[in-house]
Amino acid sequence: MGRGDVGPDRVPMTAPLRGGPFRALVAGRTLMYVGNGLATVALAFAVLDVTGSVAQLGLVVGTRTLANILLVLFGGVLADRFSRALILRGGCALAAATQLVLGGALLLDIATLPLMFVLAALNGAAGAVNVPAAAALVPQLVAADQLRQANSIIRVGLETGRVTGMSVGTLLVAVIGPGWAITVDGLAFAAAGVCFVLLRLPPTEAKPTGEDSGNPLRELVAGWSEFVSRRWVWLVIFQVMLANVVWSGTVTVLGPAVADETFGRAVWGAMLTVNSVGLLVGGLWAARWQPRRALRFGVALTMIEAIPVVLLGLSPGLVPLFLFMFLSGVGIQHFLVAWEVSVQQNIPPDRLARVYSYDVLGSFLALPVGQMTIGPLATHFGATNVLIGGGCVIVLAACMALTDRGVRTLARR
Repeated sequence: MGRGDVGPDRVPMTAPLRGGPFRALVAGRTLMYVGNGLATVALAFAVLDVTGSVAQLGLVVGTRTLANILLVLFGGVLADRFSRALILRGGCALAAATQLVLGGALLLDIATLPLMFVLAALNGAAGAVNVPAAAALVPQLVAADQLRQANSIIRVGLETGRVTGMSVGTLLVAVIGPGWAITVDGLAFAAAGVCFVLLRLPPTEAKPTGEDSGNPLRELVAGWSEFVSRRWVWLVIFQVMLANVVWSGTVTVLGPAVADETFGRAVWGAMLTVNSVGLLVGGLWAARWQPRRALRFGVALTMIEAIPVVLLGLSPGLVPLFLFMFLSGVGIQHFLVAWEVSVQQNIPPDRLARVYSYDVLGSFLALPVGQMTIGPLATHFGATNVLIGGGCVIVLAACMALTDRGVRTLARR
């Protein structure tokens, strides 16, 4: 430890930013999320302009998600075998190229559905290799006593980038069209790649290796062994996957439907914004304070997410909904920082990206499952019952994780 005599609670929040490589990582990852936010808005309207079909839109978006799911474990293997900075540069170059080609095709009015499928798959591949590499880089760039502050800064940057990207994307689509918006999206990924070019790792840490290196399948098996050998790791990931199934279905399907029948779309958009503000506040709070048993505290905080889900089903006044949308954002971000630090402090560095890839896989699987199943369930059982049941799932999943002694007793260093 570079500052072994200083406890993590006494480290200033901005301490990690003194290092140039960490600043480059934060800037690059923030720009990546600006790009993701832009794409979330612009791609939908681009596909609709070309095809006029909601079904085709679903297939294009699903193609990107499928590429993420199929390749994320391979991305973890790559990030544990080669320089993570180099992988991020390549991933951003690929993402920038796909968006610039699509943007150019839209502007020239030559975009076709097959082209969109190919570019969506390539963009999904870029995301699959980028995410494990970026997450695993943090402990290489900051001192051990700065991990909490570093992860908090990154989480705040990611949320700021996502909200900025969605806001800018909405404006660009409305003013100059989705073709230009996707072109700007490509430029955002290119700028992120430039940041990663400036990210210089210490020579001894530039290429993480391990005794299992050399055979991709053996490396994947070793990563799985590392994953399943720690009950607290896979149990928390399973808990979060269940919660994400509920939350993704609520935010993308039932929430908008309830809003249309009650308080309106504008209010629903404001609630999502308030939730994003909560995520920012939660990141700042986690940077300044977390208890020693931060993972236990963070898992308990995730239960707050159940309250706005249940309230949507009960149709209360707007004040409780706004309040708990904000508090759920605060709690989830506090948990995410605790989770990142726990994994980074307890998983061997040469296998860290592979463990992260299983974490990401759980999230990728949860999103389409929640989005595709919550509608039929609501049709069969009623939206109110499904929302109340979804809230119960979130609480029970957190309680399940808290039954594990490892989750309850794991202490940050």
